[in-house]
Amino acid sequence: MDEVEVVVAHSERATLRVGEVFLKVDADQARIDVEVEAMSRAPVPTPKVLWRKPPVLAIAAVPGTVLGRLGEPSTASPAAWAAAGAAIRKLHEAPLPPWAGRRRRGPDELVAELDGECESLVTNGVLPADLVIRNRRVAEAALRSWTPAFTHGDLQVDHVFVHDDEVTGIIDWSEAGRGDALFDLATLTLGHPEHLDDVIAGYGVDVDLDVVRAWWSLRSLLGVRWLVEHGFDPFAPGCEVDVLKSRM
Repeated sequence: MDEVEVVVAHSERATLRVGEVFLKVDADQARIDVEVEAMSRAPVPTPKVLWRKPPVLAIAAVPGTVLGRLGEPSTASPAAWAAAGAAIRKLHEAPLPPWAGRRRRGPDELVAELDGECESLVTNGVLPADLVIRNRRVAEAALRSWTPAFTHGDLQVDHVFVHDDEVTGIIDWSEAGRGDALFDLATLTLGHPEHLDDVIAGYGVDVDLDVVRAWWSLRSLLGVRWLVEHGFDPFAPGCEVDVLKSRM
């Protein structure tokens, strides 16, 4: 009998692993709908859907190992990071999905959300004011108009699997939709700035690196409170607070 491993669990969703099968439990059926549809449309390796019985989605494990983990040095080669960049480029050039994307917000909406979050972080003593103010300024570069692309929407480094310097699978598509391509690149390299050049080399197109770095600050500022409230530690070495400090 395989043991049941809790991969992630919080009030919104949980993912369990039993052998080579992942069970995703999500009360938000729209999120599961997006995940299944996005995986069917994405021109990159994705997990095989085994069955679905709301509120559970069963998918097969993908081969390979994760590209890295936030807060830990990546053991993947520069070529593997470049392969991830090439896969992301293929995704971004694919036909747009018909839905807008759960994370799609215009610049005005982002400004309002960011300003509210910054005020909360300072008022409640979560982060020092100078750290928040500096990163709010850096984040400004990301608050611009952009051309929509087919984006993953939550392309964390441990959502990309590689083997022999090739991408073998990209998981967790519940936030996919039409979005800012540079947000994907920033999410992948968050906490791993030393691999940004490798990713861009594989991506094969010049991008505005100031915007990518601005997304590092913006995503971290928006994420700290949510992470704390859901039992994660953004203060762990190499994680979101350290990312903010690196911008100083």
